[in-house]
Amino acid sequence: MKPSWTAIAAKRQICVQYGSHSSTFRHNTPQRCASTCLRAQFPPVLSRSSISGPQSWQAFFTATSSTQNLNRPTDISIRSFSSSSAVRNSTEQHKATVKQISKTVRGYFKRGEKFRIFHGSTNSTRPGIKRNLVDTSTLSNVLNVDVKKKTCLVEPNVPMDRLVEATLKHGLVPPVVMEFPGITVGGGYSGTSGESSSFKHGFFDRTINSVEMVLADGEVTTISPTEKPDLFNGAAGAVGTFGVTTLVELQLQDAKKYVETTYHPVTSMKEAIQKLQSATTDPSLDYIDGIMYSPTSGAIITGRLTDTHISSLPIQTFSKPWDPWFYLHVQTHLSSGPVTELIPLPEYLFRYDRGGFWVGASAFKYFKFPFNRFTRWFLDDFLHTRMMYTALHASGQSKRYIVQDLALPYTTAEEFVEYTDAEFGIWPLWLCPLKQNPAPTMHPHYKAPDGSLPQMLNIGLWGDGPDNPSEFIAKNRDLEQKLKELGGMKWFYAHTYYDEKEFWGMFDKGWYEALRKKYKAEGLTSVYEKVRVDVGKEVEEKSWRTRWPWSGFYGIWKAIQSKSYVAARASEWKKYGR
Repeated sequence: MKPSWTAIAAKRQICVQYGSHSSTFRHNTPQRCASTCLRAQFPPVLSRSSISGPQSWQAFFTATSSTQNLNRPTDISIRSFSSSSAVRNSTEQHKATVKQISKTVRGYFKRGEKFRIFHGSTNSTRPGIKRNLVDTSTLSNVLNVDVKKKTCLVEPNVPMDRLVEATLKHGLVPPVVMEFPGITVGGGYSGTSGESSSFKHGFFDRTINSVEMVLADGEVTTISPTEKPDLFNGAAGAVGTFGVTTLVELQLQDAKKYVETTYHPVTSMKEAIQKLQSATTDPSLDYIDGIMYSPTSGAIITGRLTDTHISSLPIQTFSKPWDPWFYLHVQTHLSSGPVTELIPLPEYLFRYDRGGFWVGASAFKYFKFPFNRFTRWFLDDFLHTRMMYTALHASGQSKRYIVQDLALPYTTAEEFVEYTDAEFGIWPLWLCPLKQNPAPTMHPHYKAPDGSLPQMLNIGLWGDGPDNPSEFIAKNRDLEQKLKELGGMKWFYAHTYYDEKEFWGMFDKGWYEALRKKYKAEGLTSVYEKVRVDVGKEVEEKSWRTRWPWSGFYGIWKAIQSKSYVAARASEWKKYGR
């Protein structure tokens, strides 16, 4: 006998009409439910009309059960739908949400007002702006996984961990998965996202078949390599300056149980570059990156997808509180020659989450707290990237911390590392080979003298900067000039200090502005306006929140309030391969 709707509502505390949080609330529209429930930090769930039949009930309970413990807009309402009625309902909800976004955008367009997009969370270290916002935070569902076509329809605010969980249920995985679980699909398209599989597949946007976008005038359109290809390619990496991404069709590939991972010790940057270049020509490899711990010590890390459990190889995980942080684990193998072990696939994909590569170690240094296995275990909830980014933004420490990804030609990468060692003394460094996008593009790019687009090497430079704001800015400006001198470019997620002339000297301004004019996006905030730092404001800003240790404590308090740690605890991917 099917339970009554009233009983279910009372038991699950869901909105009796469209959403969740109270059995006494009744909303007139899905949009109203989404708005109200979001403010109450609960997601809208399946509408009453969709609850019919055992499959629909199963989908309903699957959808609602996952919302009880997740408390952020990009986490709380992540759902994948399996039954036809649930898919149909989620599609209708998506259409209603996009219609409302279109209406809001059209209003700004008619009034000639610029707007920004509110996603619900961020992994950028650029400061946010809280005015004229278009709220897309409820676009956080995996609508469909097509096993035959090996594709999925996913809304832009679905983070990587929930995407991977949804696709692994079907034995599939995205070809490029960002290493931080909270980075979203939409962020991967509108930003620059290159990971350890990007030597083979390119940036994340190269694995996308099509994008539904609300243009600057409110028109809803689909863009792809065959439909408006100029916009499809131009909007990739342009940080949302052409419109609002509302849906993505993403390519998938067969998943395997493990990544057979090998750590190859190197003793110099020159040797590291040689090993990287050699590894990228090996068709059997699926993943390649590297860590340099010092000028004379590092490792190139290669991975192969496999279902084979070789008994002689240990199985290593990195997600449990007592597990080692990945970079520390690799370092223990540097003196023993190449070492191979099996890592369950999602454990590999999110291997850098705990500790945020190695940025988390700086928190211990900041608070003058011991950094050892016990303290890392004790503070584990604070040391996942969702919590770390919340604290980083709230504390204001992102303005005093060097967080830069820098792409260079292989030919100048060694000289650049010598420069960063002398000027910043920041170690470790992350190394990641990247396959370039075709020009023109807003991604980092480099054209060889023969006109070809060879692979570039991304160098992750993440560490403490000068405390003095003026000195911090001067250091960043010097870094930008050296990067330009060596034919390199930085990623847009971090601080950018170029003046406008310098900035457009690296990109095709004529192409960008013509594309903006064609698609009526001239009234939107430009890419330079979005990524530039207000130098005067950075220097002048002084308050108790910028002082040690109060800024750090404030960041921790805001991180606790966000309950971001709940998403990490609730992750289903940690059970995969065990």
